[in-house]
Amino acid sequence: MPYTYDYTSAAPGTERASARYWRAMKMALTRCVRDKTFRFNGREYEYLYHPYNRTWKNERGVEIPIFRELLLQHEGKRVLEVGNVLSHYFSIQHEVVDKYEVSPGVMNQDIIDLVPQQPYDLIVSISTLEHVGWDEQPREPAKLLHVLAHLRSTCLAPCGKIVASLPIGYNHYFDGLLNSGRSPFSTQLFLKRISKQNYWIESDWEQCRDVPYGRFVAHAIVIGTIQ
Repeated sequence: MPYTYDYTSAAPGTERASARYWRAMKMALTRCVRDKTFRFNGREYEYLYHPYNRTWKNERGVEIPIFRELLLQHEGKRVLEVGNVLSHYFSIQHEVVDKYEVSPGVMNQDIIDLVPQQPYDLIVSISTLEHVGWDEQPREPAKLLHVLAHLRSTCLAPCGKIVASLPIGYNHYFDGLLNSGRSPFSTQLFLKRISKQNYWIESDWEQCRDVPYGRFVAHAIVIGTIQ
């Protein structure tokens, strides 16, 4: 059976009621005619069809189900999310740090400056770390490695783990690390988008290394773990 859950507790958007209605109708119709599940790391998940960010068109359709399961596996543990993503899709109980997005309960600071009072059992990040250093001025590509080292040494509890997704083709410095065998992750798995219907399959670096980043959508992602 696929891994499934309810997203109805997500925070409502600020669109007009008519816009929300037509988006919901389009989402429902799309879900009816498309595949419902995908496989990742030996498990079957349901694609996420959610009106926020039109997940049926991009990588959020696979990222959110995978990370939602991680949260359930760590229920009752100390969890930190780097980049405010999951709260847009369901109610969360964990702590969130995001340098730019202002939202209730979100710590607005650079992750490199975070020194928690207690370490975290799980640190997750969804399509956020590729922006670190890369989209800042002046550009500091290696800041990504400094952030991961900081999370591991300062923020992570013994026996804890960091799990992060990053798109392929966006941050060329990160792609170069993968290509040269210098990945910052101890283990990594890949998903590749194979159709305009937003279907995804498990893949490997050889099949993803030359995949370009699309217009506001990834065509391949890596989900890396540090443990």
